[in-house]
Amino acid sequence: MASGKFVSYLRVSTDKQGRSGLGIEAQREAVSSYLNGGRWTLVAEYVETESGRKSDRPKLAAALSHAKAIGAKLVFAKLDRLTRNVDLLRSLVASDVDLVFCDLPSVPPGPMGKFLLTQMAAVAELEAGLIGERTKKALAAAKARGAKLGNPNGARALRGKQTGNAEAVARIKQKAQQRATDLNGIIENFRRSGISTVRAITDELNRQGINAPRGGQWHPTAVQRLLNRLPKAA
Repeated sequence: MASGKFVSYLRVSTDKQGRSGLGIEAQREAVSSYLNGGRWTLVAEYVETESGRKSDRPKLAAALSHAKAIGAKLVFAKLDRLTRNVDLLRSLVASDVDLVFCDLPSVPPGPMGKFLLTQMAAVAELEAGLIGERTKKALAAAKARGAKLGNPNGARALRGKQTGNAEAVARIKQKAQQRATDLNGIIENFRRSGISTVRAITDELNRQGINAPRGGQWHPTAVQRLLNRLPKAA
């Protein structure tokens, strides 16, 4: 049976999954099942939408800091939801926070669990290196057989990709502007109530349960970007 204080970290890989909740509910259920029974408290939940290969995880950093500040364990539904980035896993193992993985109940919190996770990170790193070597050998063999490698359209394909990227960036900006427009009335109400600083607006958005653009908690940086998109007269 679980006991003590816990902070949970859930992650999905795409904005679409983050909006739809796909994957999040299953992870939340896994955490709930793991904690079932005993005297425990789930103090906070952090949800992040990010690629598993990226090490820049603001929500993970916040969850880690929160758990460390209150002496809680940081619980993950699955190890693969944490990261495929070996360096990031090692940095977490080196922290002073006990890590708990619902799909690895045999890995205990504390020094022994961190030792086992370090070994797992080493195995993952080895496997990544072996895959890279196999890929290089396969490409070399294909080239020796006379196969043409790379995109046959060359620079023309790159120009097309750049055009596609520009359109994607434009869509993201348009979506962010629409989100700001939707929240304009709420921000105006805050200001009329005397809530006008970035920090105060951040706290009030979180207190009212209004989701940030990628879900979860608002942070001052995101709020400042939101305010920059609002009409100057607002």
